[in-house]
Amino acid sequence: MSGHHIVSVKLYFGVFFALCALTWLTYFTALRDFGGGWNTVIALTIAGVKAALVILFFMHAKYSSKLTQLFAFAGFFWLAILLTFTLQDFMTRDMLPFYSWPKP
Repeated sequence: MSGHHIVSVKLYFGVFFALCALTWLTYFTALRDFGGGWNTVIALTIAGVKAALVILFFMHAKYSSKLTQLFAFAGFFWLAILLTFTLQDFMTRDMLPFYSWPKP
């Protein structure tokens, strides 16, 4: 490695308090019913923002080489694709008519 980036303690505490605030927001949005499957979408969005903060600052991806940033983004993007397809499958299971199910 050619050099290290020194991050201030103030920035770490700022990210820590942002993570605490987002955890608090997740808790209070879980208490409310937004209907139509929006609770899951909101919870996953908040979790994605929290994961991005951890990856960028605590794992130092923000100050790493471009190749490391590319692989961190690719992993995050692949996770988003998998979650999207999983949620799409889960949320559309009730849309099939009853007669389309195989008969035993």
